[in-house]
Amino acid sequence: MYDDESSKELQHRHYILLSQLQNMARELPGKFQQRLPYDLLSALANALLDDTAFEIVKGLEEVQHLEEKSLWAQRQKLVNDHKSQRHEMSKKHKALLMENQNKPHNLPLIEAQVERERETMERRCEEELKRKDLRIMLDLDQKLLDQQSMLEKAGVPGFFVTNNRQDVRLQMYLLEFITRLAPQS
Repeated sequence: MYDDESSKELQHRHYILLSQLQNMARELPGKFQQRLPYDLLSALANALLDDTAFEIVKGLEEVQHLEEKSLWAQRQKLVNDHKSQRHEMSKKHKALLMENQNKPHNLPLIEAQVERERETMERRCEEELKRKDLRIMLDLDQKLLDQQSMLEKAGVPGFFVTNNRQDVRLQMYLLEFITRLAPQS
């Protein structure tokens, strides 16, 4: 008797989750609706019956936010270091120009040297920032692959390792669905 009651309860909960997933899927652009067949939504509803998928997604979200914060802080530190270096160089250049103010014959050479140093620093700072941004993008891409792998191993339907933009976008929608359906605590 108890098993029959819990089975009915699970079936009822599955029906409610499936209905909610179908409603959310209807909100998506048509090309994504087509990629969310009944079987996938039903399997996802089934996977959401216990709270494991919700807990995994919440944990992944928290880790991602921390990672993004860390990467942003690293980038901002580099930007601030560059500002500081520019400021120091500017002070050095002003002092150099002041020292040679009474030597007008040296001024064109010193001004050219100052300009070369400034341009060299700007190029170096720009290159360093590009490298940092590329590193951040690669780190985030790796984080995406790790998350996909974890969700796939956990048996969450719709998740597999890919870098196909359409598949990734669909997985993002599925994550949004899971987050919206998560029990409020």
